[in-house]
Amino acid sequence: MSMTPEPQRLLPDIASEVQAGHAGALDGVGMQRIQMPVLLLGADGHAQRASARVDAFVNLAREDARGIHMSRLYLHLDRHLSAEPLTPASLRRLLRDFLESHAGLADRAWVRVRYEHLVRRAALASAHSGWRAYPVELRASLQGGEFALELGLEVQYSSTCPASAALARQLIQDRFAADFDGRGPLQRDAVLAWLGRSSGIVATPHSQRSAATLRLRLVPGFELPVEDLIDRVERALQTPVQTAVKREDEQAFALANGQNLMFCEDAARRIRRMLDADERIADYWLRAEHYESLHPHDAVAIATKGIPGGYATS
Repeated sequence: MSMTPEPQRLLPDIASEVQAGHAGALDGVGMQRIQMPVLLLGADGHAQRASARVDAFVNLAREDARGIHMSRLYLHLDRHLSAEPLTPASLRRLLRDFLESHAGLADRAWVRVRYEHLVRRAALASAHSGWRAYPVELRASLQGGEFALELGLEVQYSSTCPASAALARQLIQDRFAADFDGRGPLQRDAVLAWLGRSSGIVATPHSQRSAATLRLRLVPGFELPVEDLIDRVERALQTPVQTAVKREDEQAFALANGQNLMFCEDAARRIRRMLDADERIADYWLRAEHYESLHPHDAVAIATKGIPGGYATS
């Protein structure tokens, strides 16, 4: 007795229904904060996996269509991001698949990928090292064959106030003059002992953790220079926050801060000079934010490349 297979049952597709009450084009439809692994190329050329949050969108250009095919966006993300490292080329292929799977519905697609880029950092003086996690955000869009890519970074650093340092030096001078007034010729050992006492060094400048936030539009043809740009920002600022810290490392950090006094304006100008000299950067927006220990508010400086039609300061 032969068994005839039952015909496959068609499932309802409400999103494909055309209803007058649901007419109207939409600028964007998609999903946010999708949990997704991504592959990242490290400085050594090897790929490593990271956990990411992904936003995926297309526009809905067809006015009589009720919705898009969100499952198709998810499946494309899963196939692309888990199989090939994040590069401008791979992101462009992903967006092209978004549009091809929504032919007749959409003509623009974009994706945002947020993750933390892990880098092993050596201590300043000891033989130790530790991990630093740098927030990274990639925004890619495709419309009419035109692909655009933006890279966002955040780098934390320490900033010591130049004005506070000058005021502290004056107070130390005043205490020195008072403690050694009328004592005759200065003795080296006495001065060294005075310098080592808290009663001599009566004031210290205020320092604070600070953050540089960057949004960068990359010139086509370059790969994603994430780790290299992080290194360049830290070299420009000179006092990035540390990981493993022994006493000798903390002393080296204190020395670096004392020789690297800066307002938020100084920090923003240092980063701007670095970005202006980088041929990979077509446009940029940056913010240097100092989380003040003196005030209950923060000090902020913002800079842009200043090209027509580029980033605005706000």
